[in-house]
Amino acid sequence: MTKKKIKGFRFQPFSIKQKKLLFFWEKGSPFADRDIVIADGAIRSGKTIACICSFLRWSLKHFNGENFILSGKTIGSLKKNVIGPMQQILTAWGLQYTYNRSENFIIIGDNTYYMYDASNEASQDKLQGLTAAGALADEVALFPQNFVDQMIGRCSVDGAKIFMNCNPGSPYHFVKTELIDKAKEKNILYMHFTMDDNLSLSEKVKERFRRMFSGVFFKRYILGLWVQAEGIIYDMFDEVKHKVQTIIRAYREFYVSCDYGTQNATVFLLWGLFEGKWYLVDEYYYSGRDTGKQKTDNEYYEDLEKFIGDRRIKSVIIDPSAASFIALIKKKGRLTVKQAKNDVLEGIRNVGSALNDLLILFNDKCINTFKEFFSYIWDEKAVQRGEDKPVKVMDHAMDATRYFVNTILYRNNIGPITVRM
Repeated sequence: MTKKKIKGFRFQPFSIKQKKLLFFWEKGSPFADRDIVIADGAIRSGKTIACICSFLRWSLKHFNGENFILSGKTIGSLKKNVIGPMQQILTAWGLQYTYNRSENFIIIGDNTYYMYDASNEASQDKLQGLTAAGALADEVALFPQNFVDQMIGRCSVDGAKIFMNCNPGSPYHFVKTELIDKAKEKNILYMHFTMDDNLSLSEKVKERFRRMFSGVFFKRYILGLWVQAEGIIYDMFDEVKHKVQTIIRAYREFYVSCDYGTQNATVFLLWGLFEGKWYLVDEYYYSGRDTGKQKTDNEYYEDLEKFIGDRRIKSVIIDPSAASFIALIKKKGRLTVKQAKNDVLEGIRNVGSALNDLLILFNDKCINTFKEFFSYIWDEKAVQRGEDKPVKVMDHAMDATRYFVNTILYRNNIGPITVRM
């Protein structure tokens, strides 16, 4: 058991929408009988904090000695988005709690709040056998449907309620079609938030967030709309803005990102830092399918050495699934390997933000990368299933670009790493 010193949460005035979420379950409210509340909408709209406060107040007021579910896409994201703010809120309210970090639960009063990840279809198995009086689901649109169904089924204590929040996704997503669209028949309170519902945000901050996104991500994360991903994925890519002349620059540091294939193409992308921006300095692109000759791991490693030359590379960023090639690089001992963060949708969103902010630029010699930017599209069949996936054709340089941006530029999950000049 651990209990470290936590600073109290600094509350700002709540908006009308936040207050509705805070008090919907109170006696006399027209929504007090609702079994589920879903708060969706824009990023930074104040829905998460209001949801946490409402859930805590409700559970502590109505129950004593019961179990509750706290769920997130991963335990890491749950701790960042919910558990950290929850500790600060409890400290500000003067409430004692015990946080068991190793076993992932919190005891407040006589209630126990168990933490679960909803990372894949098998995650729902962890909920089996639990009887709960309520649940808080953070970023629920990222959960598998079977986890959400299981979570709802576990909340069987009289008076149980389920609190959900999320950013919008596809209009065919089950949260939209099975919960939001059926809110009345399923006794759900649906609330939509915008950045204007967060009174702590200045207009300057709102404008900064608006600049971060374009296309489908602007519609979802800024306008808060459930819209379909279709057409070109990086519609913000502009050759005039992003393509630069291949000239000698005094790059400060280098990374190589790699998308490794056996039947498919293998790509190495060389990234260099110059005056606060990252440049795609050069590319290596080899497709055994196109040439009719497959290369071995050793041959690819020799090509990698030639591609790097005498440059000092901080690390080679590579998809963890390329186990044999990773093992070979480590065995050779010259290069450091860094396993890529391979969340596809998060990575695509971060690449889009980096393009919008001109954090990444591309030397004009990298012709295969340019070809892929203009052919990298959303999978229409996956969209009809409520999933956002790119078509897995001509995507190798795009995958390698995503690995670099998501692993290096956005490694803190908050925003791009600031580079000091």
